Amino acid sequence: MFLIQLTPLLWLLIIGFNAWNGYLKTGRGVVVCTTNYPLLDRFGETFKTHFVPRPHLAAFLNAWLATPDTVILQGHHMNGHILDAVDKYNPEQDVILLLESGTRVSFFYLKHLPITPPECYQRVKQAWSEFQPSANYQYQTKI
Repeated sequence: MFLIQLTPLLWLLIIGFNAWNGYLKTGRGVVVCTTNYPLLDRFGETFKTHFVPRPHLAAFLNAWLATPDTVILQGHHMNGHILDAVDKYNPEQDVILLLESGTRVSFFYLKHLPITPPECYQRVKQAWSEFQPSANYQYQTKI
């Protein structure tokens, strides 16, 4: 069985890729990752990750807080802090991450990363391209 061990660098690549990919498509925002519903397959656990753009973030946070069993840090005053961080962070160097685990959501402002979000994006895209058949490759069968 082939199993991928998620090292801190691999986590950083995944988070950085999602941050930069989201930024390229929609501008500033946050990466949201939930560990509540991991998908299990032959490669191990996979966690849901998505990007919430800044224009949708206030509504997203309010809806999340409206869920009775979700506690985001110390309460509603964190919304303003998170929105302010998203307005001020440097997308080329930093990542804003919301991590859901159980009924808790933690806010992380990741700075001074050993690999920048654009570098994460490039490394992941390069790794994907190594596993994709080239456009010139054609399947041939012998009769």
